[in-house]
Amino acid sequence: MLLERSAGAVVFSIKYSGNVFFLLLRYSAGHWDFPKGNIEDGEDEVQAACREIREETGIENVVFLEGFNKKVEYNYRRHRNVIHKEVVFFLAKTDSQRVILSNEHIAYSWTDFDSALAKLTYMTAKDILVKAQDYLKSRYIK
Repeated sequence: MLLERSAGAVVFSIKYSGNVFFLLLRYSAGHWDFPKGNIEDGEDEVQAACREIREETGIENVVFLEGFNKKVEYNYRRHRNVIHKEVVFFLAKTDSQRVILSNEHIAYSWTDFDSALAKLTYMTAKDILVKAQDYLKSRYIK
């Protein structure tokens, strides 16, 4: 079995109203998820997540919140090979609302927690979003 490692982030922004909005990307395959991608040689997980955010959304000014580091694992098939994928997610705050999509994506959405939870395609992504929201409520947002 082949191993693939990726990194990504739950990107959020706080509007003037104090409401939190999460950035979701619609991939060309049709699913909604967070910015993420493979870790390249010489990168650590945070560097990879930062690069992926920049490449996929055009957002360069993010601040990673310490203490949020969640991993998901799953298997998928590529041609005849079974790939074991590990993805580590961080929590990243930005003040930028402007998104410039890469060619990997067909849409994006800044959305509140409930709408994001309904929109996300995969249960693993929904679980990460719930953990991110809990983290924000317990340590960051009153």
